[in-house]
Amino acid sequence: MYTTSDERGILNNFASEPKLYYAEYPSTEQQNQYKILGVVAMLLVSAVITIAFTVS
Repeated sequence: MYTTSDERGILNNFASEPKLYYAEYPSTEQQNQYKILGVVAMLLVSAVITIAFTVS
């Protein structure tokens, strides 16, 4: 941690900054997994809404 003090003796702490990196574009395999997860999520939400309307 980087610490400085001013002329009055007040400390000021700075957090260490993480190393930056660029995100990589997802591969076609990862894109297909995202699509499958999206479909599963939509089915789950649709099922929950359908059950809620059926019960009420």
